[in-house]
Amino acid sequence: MKMMVIGGTGRIGTLLVKALRQQGHEVVAGSRHAQKAEGTVFFDLHESPAEMATRLKGLDAIYFVAGSRGKDLLQTDLNGAVNVMKAAELSGVKRYIQLSSAFALQPERWSEGYLAGITDYNIAKYFADEWLIHQTNLDYTILQPGVLTEKPATGKVTFTVTAPGENPLADVATVLAHVIDQPATVGKVLMMGSGETPISTALAQL
Repeated sequence: MKMMVIGGTGRIGTLLVKALRQQGHEVVAGSRHAQKAEGTVFFDLHESPAEMATRLKGLDAIYFVAGSRGKDLLQTDLNGAVNVMKAAELSGVKRYIQLSSAFALQPERWSEGYLAGITDYNIAKYFADEWLIHQTNLDYTILQPGVLTEKPATGKVTFTVTAPGENPLADVATVLAHVIDQPATVGKVLMMGSGETPISTALAQL
């Protein structure tokens, strides 16, 4: 498949692009910092949907894993995400996989644990996720991991999450890379936690 990873030079994006290419996909990394790595193209989340759409034509799938890390929440994490969805529809791309955050769609949980310190981020993710689910016709999957850590990958996961937790970056990238091959993930919101089930098995059981 031919796809673009928007945010492809970030922490998750770099790992995801590598994993998808290893799976045999044709992958372009979209980034405002396209000079960071080979195989990247310029993609600015401050552009209009029409401008973005010119860069998305001919793709089979789009991954949105961009994030401002709190520096540009409204323009990047919220409005940028929504504009990419609009651009996807303008360009005829149906498959859309979005990286979100644990409990982003459950505001009543935002006072728990580390979530209490990232309310603005969760607000941005809440509305981006809501738009994708209710305002588009995209074949979406939303992945909602906990805190991203630099810890070694475990290769194991759970999609039954009851409390805020954490996930190694590499495990999140691996789940994202395998979602594209799992039709059962279309139309689903997957909350991800560290668990005891191998990633491929857990996805196959959805």
